[in-house]
Amino acid sequence: MGKKIQAVKGMNDLLPVEQKDFKLTSSFWQAFEDLIGSWMHRFGYQQIRTPLVEQTGLFVRSIGEETDVVGKEMYTFSDSNDSLSLTLRPEGTASCLRAVVEHNLLYNSPQKLWYMGPMFRRERPQKGRYRQFHQVGVEALGFEGPDIDVEMIVMTAALWKDLGILEHVTLELNSLGNREERAAHRQALVEYLIGHEAALDEDSKRRLHTNPLRVLDTKNPDLQQICNNAPRLIDYLGEASLQHYSQLKTMLDGLGIEYVENPRLVRGLDYYNMTVFEWTTDKLGAQATVCGGGRYDGLIEELGGKPAPSIGFAMGVERLLLLVQEYGSLSCQSAPDVYAMHQGEGASLQVMKYAQALREAGFSVLQHSGSQSLKAQMKKADGSRARFALIVAQDELDSGTVTLKDMQGSLGQTTLGASELLNTLQEWNSK
Repeated sequence: MGKKIQAVKGMNDLLPVEQKDFKLTSSFWQAFEDLIGSWMHRFGYQQIRTPLVEQTGLFVRSIGEETDVVGKEMYTFSDSNDSLSLTLRPEGTASCLRAVVEHNLLYNSPQKLWYMGPMFRRERPQKGRYRQFHQVGVEALGFEGPDIDVEMIVMTAALWKDLGILEHVTLELNSLGNREERAAHRQALVEYLIGHEAALDEDSKRRLHTNPLRVLDTKNPDLQQICNNAPRLIDYLGEASLQHYSQLKTMLDGLGIEYVENPRLVRGLDYYNMTVFEWTTDKLGAQATVCGGGRYDGLIEELGGKPAPSIGFAMGVERLLLLVQEYGSLSCQSAPDVYAMHQGEGASLQVMKYAQALREAGFSVLQHSGSQSLKAQMKKADGSRARFALIVAQDELDSGTVTLKDMQGSLGQTTLGASELLNTLQEWNSK
């Protein structure tokens, strides 16, 4: 017997049943995907699907060469034919915008797009953080005013309500201003941090000269006072940036959406400007961010397209579903409506005919395969958690009847003519 080969650490199988170290089931996941599709349709967003592999330069240009994602976490390799550097996508925005620019989707009108799929980062696996993880991403391209920023937040709030977790998440809000304002703040921040360099940890010292804004996002408790006293970006914003931010907050207030202003909220990628936001929770330990996003008005031009204002957000599916599983609600249809069993020569074929007719009428039917006893089949029916059992044995086959049993309720068991099966099942199912 050959040695068993296991999945790569931090990359999980989705099974019909819960696993010891990964509690999300495929049926729970499917229910979430179905909800996402209807949620996007309600807000008028169209789906886009992009490759899992892109040219490495796409992420270097968009995310930033000095970020942790590009510097330490990407899965990069050379194409064997022409030595082109390729990377498994670590996030979805860059791929989405590459497709928009390549296919000139902004030629006629702005676009509202969404996507869902696996992303890859070489991280230390832990609860809610994996090397292959999945994101739902939403991008609104070509919209300039703060109203689209508000729509992004309204969308997410509506989803949290659908999932039953709105009371367990907090909206954090900040503005990063434009490029010139961020540059002025960056200079002041670097000067301030250099004055405290001796107290910084190694990670913050590295970021000081590459991405100093990320120092403010440190989780090190020993650095919190230093970060709290650091120059605030909002103090460097000009009139236009402040007005955009003020209008955003006014609209959120008018819609009754609560938020907390967090002057240290910067997001982890270089392309953000103006509005940034995160939905956080205290229910998942260290992995506090459930969803995050913001404006990236210069990114389309950076990737070769005509300048266009843009905003988007992404949510980690695994992290979100862990929260929903523990504190929210998501209707999950994994059990069949009917378990169809048979015994006797010719009964299997007849059950297939009945099962097909029921499926065409909208019922989910799991048909027993094999030639076990009815007692053994009934155990399988119990295990399937089907609401009803359909039985065709020799007596039913000879008389043109079927036996229908309510497995989960109080309707009992009855034998009836085959022509009455569909109507009876529909009547029972409505009770």
